[in-house]
This record gives sequence, structure tokens and C-alpha cells, in this order.
Amino acid sequence: MLRSYFRMLYQGTMEKSYTLAFKEIANALFDGGHCLDCGANEGGSFDRLNEYIKLDKSRYNGFEWNAESVNRAQLKGLNVFHGDLNRKLPFEDGQFRCVFGLSVLEHLLNGCAFMRECHRVLEKGGQLILLTPNISTYFTIALLLMGKMPSSGPNPDSNALLAKQEIYKVSDHNLIHDSESETPIHRHLVVFSYRVLRQYLTMIGFTEVHGYGFGLYPFPAFMQPVLERTDPYHCHQMVFVAQK
Repeated sequence: MLRSYFRMLYQGTMEKSYTLAFKEIANALFDGGHCLDCGANEGGSFDRLNEYIKLDKSRYNGFEWNAESVNRAQLKGLNVFHGDLNRKLPFEDGQFRCVFGLSVLEHLLNGCAFMRECHRVLEKGGQLILLTPNISTYFTIALLLMGKMPSSGPNPDSNALLAKQEIYKVSDHNLIHDSESETPIHRHLVVFSYRVLRQYLTMIGFTEVHGYGFGLYPFPAFMQPVLERTDPYHCHQMVFVAQK
């Protein structure tokens, strides 16, 4: 029953955070410009964005390191390129109105270098939108005090150890851990705290940085909206909107 409770909170948290992120991306693109979807997978974000804004395929660009996902996206006629977000992005300075990475930053080895590259390829006044888990949560602190691994923190490269160490598996039942894969999709490598991520975005030159928190566990769902506004620093998921 306790796992079901946390799974319910988690699902609500993810829906709210993704909804805000896509609305912010749509707002950034409403009067034109091109976007770059970092960690595009099969290009599903293109369809989600079209719920909020009429976005022509020519304005959408994606970058993904899983070759099979890239192939499937290209079969849909989407401009999704194969590459590694840990390396320099193969795009010109100031090329995009909006760059976004949704549930991507925590999977990168060189997350800070990635954010600097995002700043470079954005046009003046363009926006970076990130959705990523927060390492500094009450839930994480409780797990650490119990000697457990953080639920959304850096994960070991062992599926068996990961399954054994997770006190509550709140992700989708169908999620298959791929921590032992050569190119894992779900493994978390570096997870930022709300305070540090906001500070770093300012340090690298973003002039306006706005952060939002979602999911303050273990408080019940009816308390979440107020708590998320008053204490985003310890929420499970965070969305940052940063303007160049």
C-alpha cells in the first residue's frame, strides 16, 4: 500500500512538471524560431508540443544518442540527429530560439558542459528549459539515513543491486532497468540540487533563471500545490526556465 501511495504521488508529480515544461517551450516558440530537443528519443516531444502550438517539422530539431530511437524518429520525418550530449553540440552559435532537455540532465556524465553548450547555441533572448530530479529531497535524506541508495540519485551499474537497494520503486511497472547496458537510457549519473542548479545557470551567463518544484514527499497530494510554491528546494522534480 505504501508503494502504491508513493507511486500515485510520483505520477502526479511527473504529469504536472511535464505539463509546465511543455507550456514554457510552447511560449518560447509562439512567435517563431527553431528548437532543439536534447534527448529526443523518438521525437515524442514534437507531438506533445503540438497540443499547445502549431509547430512545423522544419522548426523542430532533436539530438539523441540511441541509434534505434533516432532511426524511428527519422522515419516519422523528424530532424533528429544521432550524437552524444556529453560532447560539443554540432550546431552554430545562436541557432535556436529554445533548447530543452526533459529528464535528460541526470543521465549525462558532463552535465555542466552540456548546459554551457546550450547557452552557446541559443540566440540572444532564447530560453533553456530543463526538467530534472532534485537530489536534495526529504525522501532522499530519509533513504540515506536508512543506509539506502537515493531513489533518484546516482545509480550503480548493476540491475540486481539497484533493485535490491530501492526501498520504493515509484516509476512505471513496465520500466526495465538498463544500468548494465553500454548505452543506458534510465541510469542516473549526476543529480543536481535545486539551489546548485539555479546558481550554475546564473554563473554561465543566463540573465533570468526561474525554478519550479514539484512533489514534496511524503506529504499528501492535497498539500502539494502549497508546499511546492513555498519549498521548491526539496521537491522531487524541478523545472528551470533560463533566458540568455
